[in-house]
Amino acid sequence: MTIIVWAVFGLALTAVGTPLMNSVTDSSTGDFLPKKYDSAAAIQIAEKKFDEKPDPNAVTVLVARADGARIGPQDQRKIADTTAALARKPIKAKPEQFAEDFSQTPSYAVGVVAPDGTFQLVSLSLDGNMNDVGLQDVYRDARDLAKTDYEAAGFRVGFTGGIANTVDNLDEEEDTQALVGILTMGLIVLLNVLVFRSVLAAILPLLAVTFIGGVATGAVAGSAKLLDIKLDPSVPSLITVVLLGIGIDYFLFLMFRFREQLRANPDQDKREAAAITAGKVGNAITCAALTIVAAFATLGIASFGQFKVLGPAIAVSVLVCLLGSLTLMPALLAVCGRGMFWPARAWKKERPAGFAARLGEKVSARPVRYLAGSLVLLGVLGAGAVGVKMSYDQEGQPTTNATRTADEISRSLPAGVSDPHTVYVQTKGGGKLDERSLTGLTGALGKVEGVGQVAKPVLNPDGSAARIDVFLAAKADTQKARELITGPVRGTISKHTPDGAEAHITGTAAIFADVSDAVDKDLKLVFPVAAILIALILFLLLRSLLAPLVLMLAVGLGFVATLGAGTLVFQHMLDRPGVSFTLPLVLFLFVVALGTDYNILMSDRLREEMDKPVPARKAVAEAVKHTAPAIATAGLVLAGSFASLAASPATAEIGFATAVGILLSSMLLSIVLVPAIAAILGRGLWWPRRSGKAKGHGGGTDAQDAYGRPDPDRTLVTEPQMAGGYGPAPYQGGQPYQAQPHQEQPHQPYRGHPYQGQHRQPHSPYRPDQPHG
Repeated sequence: MTIIVWAVFGLALTAVGTPLMNSVTDSSTGDFLPKKYDSAAAIQIAEKKFDEKPDPNAVTVLVARADGARIGPQDQRKIADTTAALARKPIKAKPEQFAEDFSQTPSYAVGVVAPDGTFQLVSLSLDGNMNDVGLQDVYRDARDLAKTDYEAAGFRVGFTGGIANTVDNLDEEEDTQALVGILTMGLIVLLNVLVFRSVLAAILPLLAVTFIGGVATGAVAGSAKLLDIKLDPSVPSLITVVLLGIGIDYFLFLMFRFREQLRANPDQDKREAAAITAGKVGNAITCAALTIVAAFATLGIASFGQFKVLGPAIAVSVLVCLLGSLTLMPALLAVCGRGMFWPARAWKKERPAGFAARLGEKVSARPVRYLAGSLVLLGVLGAGAVGVKMSYDQEGQPTTNATRTADEISRSLPAGVSDPHTVYVQTKGGGKLDERSLTGLTGALGKVEGVGQVAKPVLNPDGSAARIDVFLAAKADTQKARELITGPVRGTISKHTPDGAEAHITGTAAIFADVSDAVDKDLKLVFPVAAILIALILFLLLRSLLAPLVLMLAVGLGFVATLGAGTLVFQHMLDRPGVSFTLPLVLFLFVVALGTDYNILMSDRLREEMDKPVPARKAVAEAVKHTAPAIATAGLVLAGSFASLAASPATAEIGFATAVGILLSSMLLSIVLVPAIAAILGRGLWWPRRSGKAKGHGGGTDAQDAYGRPDPDRTLVTEPQMAGGYGPAPYQGGQPYQAQPHQEQPHQPYRGHPYQGQHRQPHSPYRPDQPHG
């Protein structure tokens, strides 16, 4: 019944959630800025005084003679007539079920002729979300119609800016993205087949995550619609990536523990085994999911709107995934039972000397050595973060028809013509403006080095506001343009604004300059708050003060090392101006939050093993032996998913750095660094909590290695050891631990004393301050 409910909700909400998600996204970055920023203030004036809003769908059309001759007066009339005819032709959409209908008549306006007469510009605009597939199809139809009509009149055309760039990028990378998707799914299936030797175990996690993802998408889109919240267009893809990663991870954690449970209890009922598995792993999964929720939900306190809506949206998705992990996934295990691992048979017997077992023995026997090696590697990678710079340039964008058209325009006109900036001026206290009062401002802006052209002021109907278009000599999406706006342009505006008025500038460079400032402030607030929340969750799970501190230190080192690796490759080796400004946040969300999952799973197993009456080093070896395969497999799957992003030049940086971070978290931090620290600290790791089960049992101390020998890395003064019948038999290297009942054998000689013939009285407490026997 549980599976049926999830299947129904998954299919229904997937069908409704995807088109609904498109209707609640907003493509305008400026809309997410707090009103106190300069570009946001300019947008407010534009909306209030001119009834206009920045149009991310605005397309610049280059119209040139097909024979290459200059544009003459007769050509201009033909262009005007053709443009007017296009403005009367509606474009019919064919929306899918539940999708929005974007049928409309595009808006056209004739623009300037290039100074050298080689082309004339025409603007084209559509209404709707440019990230919606339906509007993209409408644009393609409008583009093809315009191309046909202009060519019939003897012209060639090119399109750039707005939705033209988006569609061309999608078309250029369509085959690559399809291939990447196939390879990602193939990698997940292949790894699971290699690990479990079962097709069902490879495919079932993907199906489960698909249903969970559908429910999560519908929940997020429905909540946004109900609360009238606009989401960033990146939210749907991020939900997919996050749920694919953690959903597969949690299913793998359950499957590995389920297999271990069935192996240890061959005759146990499959439903009972699934229930026990969910009980043992459920706490760790819950804590792991809540750390991710805490990390993302913290973004809700950010000032930048994209962060503010992104965090809660992902948090809701992760909560849905947690619900699925605690209900749907155990239900699937209960139904499939041992058939989950069919046709493999070798899983029924544990390999006593596999790689994970050998790694656990080595780490527990020489923890200082492995800890030092891990810290050296993390330090080397972390050194790459020295001198890191944030870049807002659009690195790695593919060359498309849109970029070639923009380059052609920039050879004759300022590079910013296709993406202009606008100064909005409004009076205070009901005064009036005229062109003469704005002469000083326009003249000063025209003299700023880097400004290619300044248009004449346009007044609103009541004369209380004016707009002045400014065309930069640099492309609007470059660091040079942002420095120009934040420095001399805004300085000039401040000095030459007419008395009794205020002036603000908006546009791509101005908006991203303000975004940069907002992001810097938000990261300084979000990081520490999220760290405190994650530490609190770890404390509640582990009931220890020292263990959460160790885990937080580990993920902190992993974050710095990952950022250093990305900086080393992209900023230093590839000589880019810096790393993407989104990289620190992405690494924080995915590497710190997701990477903590692996540490939590390992810590939970360490605590479970240390609760047994065995030496701490032996417990560490057993924890690594049983947990490392699940963590390594989950890490490879998640890292492979992110590495697939590197196939696209636009996301290569994030794909590479995130994959490195996930590998460090899973392969180094979780199964080497944390166990090494646990082996050094012993049961002191859980201070101030003490394990009642371990107290008073023998078989070794924290100062011994996993084999009961004196530890060369750590010498401690310890209390006398119990021996003989008072505790389990000494651990033999490579042998699985067999729990023994803690009871006295009345006639067993006390072997811890030279006098073998003496006996201790049954049930008498061992007193280290009294003679033996």
